[in-house]
Amino acid sequence: MKHIPTLRRELISAFALVFASALGMALVGLIFLLPRFQTPQHALLFIIILLAADLVVFTLFGRWVLHRAVFGPIEKVIEDVEAIAAGDHDRRLARGRTQELARLGTAVNRMTERLVADQNELAANIRSLDETNRMLTEARDAMVHQEKMASVGRLGAGIAHEVGNPLGAIIGYLGLIHRRVDDQGKELVAAAEREARRIDRIVRSLLDFARPSETEMTEFDVNDVVQETLELVSTQGRFESVELNVALAPALPRVSGNPHHLQQVLVNLLVNAIDALEGTPEPAITIRSELRDARVTERVPARRKDDPPGIDYSHRRRLFATRAPREDPYTATGKLVQITVSDNGPGIAQDVRDKIFEPFVTTKEPGKGTGLGLAVSARLIETMGGVLRTEEADAGGAQFVVLLPALTPEPAEV
Repeated sequence: MKHIPTLRRELISAFALVFASALGMALVGLIFLLPRFQTPQHALLFIIILLAADLVVFTLFGRWVLHRAVFGPIEKVIEDVEAIAAGDHDRRLARGRTQELARLGTAVNRMTERLVADQNELAANIRSLDETNRMLTEARDAMVHQEKMASVGRLGAGIAHEVGNPLGAIIGYLGLIHRRVDDQGKELVAAAEREARRIDRIVRSLLDFARPSETEMTEFDVNDVVQETLELVSTQGRFESVELNVALAPALPRVSGNPHHLQQVLVNLLVNAIDALEGTPEPAITIRSELRDARVTERVPARRKDDPPGIDYSHRRRLFATRAPREDPYTATGKLVQITVSDNGPGIAQDVRDKIFEPFVTTKEPGKGTGLGLAVSARLIETMGGVLRTEEADAGGAQFVVLLPALTPEPAEV
């Protein structure tokens, strides 16, 4: 920067040049032109005109020098600084013509780069805080859910102990009574026995929901389980009047879990679909499998107009907000095997859809369902590292989606 002149030197040199030029013009006029005038009046007039011309030249030339050396560069600096302050962080000040302006430009550029670096670091910290807040929220929800499950487990264990033993005795006594009464009495006893066994199934389902049995995890092909499930339900007469559409993607990656649990879930979803299609003209059920990429739910944060660009302070405004929609299940390969069961029935009401996987929530008439089937199914899928969701089908009916982590990123070659 030593070869760049200082502003003082630039101004002194420029004004010295202007002064010398004006003085030279005045001397030339006085020496060569003044003797040509015959009268003092003409000479005085000439001197006045010459001084006025020198003043005009000095003013115009001095203004140009000041604009070139001072005012122009300062206006450019102000323009660049205002652009940076408005958010154009890619703008940088040009190198000045003088040492002072060059130092100013260098300082402002360093300040801008430091500002951008600090802002990026702050944004990264905010993102980290937001992610930590999300993880803490999910951990809190998980703890609440686990505590709820523990309470249900204790309730189920208490019911099994307090109700199970006398219920077993009642079923036994009903069996004895059944042998000693006439035909009309046998019908009443059989009805009572059916209801008692229904209570027994509810208790067992409650225990299954609270404490799903631990079974050995194995690798299996989802399509094989779907085919076996369809063969199993096809023997039931209720499926004969329903159009069953099957679309299975070939060569899907294998998944890890319990194939019997997955079959139990699929049977429950198909039976629920049959129940929902009762009274529907041209009832149809579609089951399909496919491979897709795992995706993360993007949450658009609320912003305020005074928030700096690129920085998200919304975590401070979400302390009491509800939990965001759950992301896809974790998968090391980035791929998920998806099984979809949908129907063209009336669908699920939105107020029920939000809590459809909670215990004892059902859309069936009283006596036709316990409200534990979907809750148990969701728990079984969770034990395999997956997720069970409900959506609105394209045909307007209900749609349930099972997502399981794929063990290989790409389909196996056939």
